[in-house]
Amino acid sequence: MSIHEVFMPALSSTMTEGKIVSWVKSPGDKVEKGETVVVVESDKADMDVETFYEGFLAHIIVEAGETAPVGSAIAFIAETEAEIEQAKSLANSGGVAASATSSPEPITAGTASSATPALASQNGSNHKEGRLVASPRARKLAKELKVDLTTLEGSGPHGRIVAEDVEALSNQGKQPATAPAAPVPISAPVAPPAPRTPAPTPVVAAVPGQIVPLSTFQNAVVRNMVATISVPVFRVGYTITTDGLDKLYKQIKSKGVTMTALLAKAVAVTLQKHPLLNASYSEQGIVYHSDINISVAVAMDDGGLITPVLQNADAVDIYSLSRTWKSLVERARAKQLQPQEYNSGTFTLSNLGMFGVDRFDAILPPGQGSILAIGASRPQVVATPDGLFSVRQQMQVNITSDHRIIYGAHAAAFLQDLAKLIETNPQSLTM
Repeated sequence: MSIHEVFMPALSSTMTEGKIVSWVKSPGDKVEKGETVVVVESDKADMDVETFYEGFLAHIIVEAGETAPVGSAIAFIAETEAEIEQAKSLANSGGVAASATSSPEPITAGTASSATPALASQNGSNHKEGRLVASPRARKLAKELKVDLTTLEGSGPHGRIVAEDVEALSNQGKQPATAPAAPVPISAPVAPPAPRTPAPTPVVAAVPGQIVPLSTFQNAVVRNMVATISVPVFRVGYTITTDGLDKLYKQIKSKGVTMTALLAKAVAVTLQKHPLLNASYSEQGIVYHSDINISVAVAMDDGGLITPVLQNADAVDIYSLSRTWKSLVERARAKQLQPQEYNSGTFTLSNLGMFGVDRFDAILPPGQGSILAIGASRPQVVATPDGLFSVRQQMQVNITSDHRIIYGAHAAAFLQDLAKLIETNPQSLTM
């Protein structure tokens, strides 16, 4: 018989556990290869996850609303209806599906291992009990590209060879391949063919004395914030007059332009002159990023925080940038962002000006060199160069930077040029 375990997938490099949002299929339902069977909430988004196998959803181990560690079994798929009861028996007895699998085909994304994870090789080898462990996609790709699987060390769970390992070896000596994505124990998440309207996340009312568990998003924020404690940072503040920017915004607001897009564009254009502020630290040295991708912090309705990314913000026109931003926010709140849409940022903006906040300090995100905190634009009485007084709209900005690679003079020069752009030439943002 052939009974396969369905594993909790790793939908992002930072994901350690996932929450089942809903099962698309019910126990006993027929499932086709490549068909979505479950919707999983990662630390950033909700993703539809498909199966590589055809058969019947025999038993659900982790019900909707429950969480499970990445790589743990969440369901069983049986290839025939006759095996459904046997799969249930395996689940009730705590056994693994592979012990009942007659086929010598090795474990793949979505199949059970020849041993439980606890019994798998401790050294991560891709050979279990004398046989090679590789996914069907990896085997097929290896055959097409003429790659010897025995020469590979797998990057999948417990040393399993996945398709990315084959591609990496095949591309050696050719154009550099992109880094392999985090292995997914079940199958690669796919974008839904049409926007899915998820059920709204219930807001738990705070009751005095009650402990409300953190959401998946909130736990992700906790991990990221704790990771920044060891980074030595410093902060520099600056006052920027926004009369020209405000006037421009009023002129083009009717065309769908948002203030967030204008600020992101201004920062991105300024970063062209200050690549160090767009860089990040690594143990090997300073990582200068080829693209200027602006992350913008967005609060989620359930208390989490996510940073949708405006990619290549310096090169995209302001109208397209605004349309992209609106789409990102809508999909972020619906938890439908793809990983590259929230984890590819090189510089972050955090704007609390809409709440009337004058100034604040932002916490540096992991993997970036700087974050800019933006306060509200308010009318202020200022002295003019001719010795008179005038009322100007001004906002306070405050940059937090990684002091391992960025120094005070670098941050100050960036803010000076940003202010010059916004105050003297905001019209250039529409070109």
